[in-house]
Amino acid sequence: MTFVGEVTPSNPATSSIVYPIPANVFAETVTHVEHYTDRLFRFRITRPASFRFRSGEFVMIGLPNAERPVFRAYSIASPSWDEEVEFFSIKVQGGPLTEHLQKIKVGDMVLMRKKPTGTLVNDALIPGKRLYMFSTGTGIAPFASLIRDPETYEKFDQVILTHTCREVAELKYGQDLIKLCSEDPLVGEFTKGRLVHYATVTREPYERTGRITDLMRSGKVFEDLGVPPICPEHDRGMICGSMEMLNETKEILEGFGLEEGSNARPSTFVVERAFVD
Repeated sequence: MTFVGEVTPSNPATSSIVYPIPANVFAETVTHVEHYTDRLFRFRITRPASFRFRSGEFVMIGLPNAERPVFRAYSIASPSWDEEVEFFSIKVQGGPLTEHLQKIKVGDMVLMRKKPTGTLVNDALIPGKRLYMFSTGTGIAPFASLIRDPETYEKFDQVILTHTCREVAELKYGQDLIKLCSEDPLVGEFTKGRLVHYATVTREPYERTGRITDLMRSGKVFEDLGVPPICPEHDRGMICGSMEMLNETKEILEGFGLEEGSNARPSTFVVERAFVD
């Protein structure tokens, strides 16, 4: 392994030992941390001048707390034009990375590999009338990037962001995101009347309850939205969540006649299969 420097982590959570920085990673500074619940938080880091990515992609991140640090795939929650890089993360006690990542503070260092990738990008879909973004938990992260990208609204007339969580408090990141979009000078005008937020909860009383897959099967989601059931002629889909949710939603979309696509072969829906611990 090639190294380009070394760093002494400032946070005890990332150790006080000096570790070398691998040559294929950026070492960036945390600029903002916000905790939503005991399970969810977001953070922002400085963006390297040379770092380029497409909205919806993910990148491998880690901490400088070991000679061979643990890296995990994290969807980039900020749009491609943002001056910083944002991530939305779960907290896992005992998780190889998140056990320590959840303790970061402003001024700490995060490692980020230089090559982003992913299938939840506009290029992987053929144009359509409506774009459904199906997400659970932190699976909303890549869509946080895409709904703030003007290209999304150039390709689709309507964008429907669905977000399902266990508890009402876990919806706040998405709710804040929608408000941010409406006030954003770059995409605010695009989102008016075209960006729809459909949030549901599975373990607490709320205005909408139930798993998104059950609501799709019953047709309630389409009834609530006032749109016809999904069809391959007009509708496109993106899916990000747990493995169970991915497989189930994929099966439902295929039942509606949609076909899975990729960067190499764009089609009517795409799935992201990168996960954090």
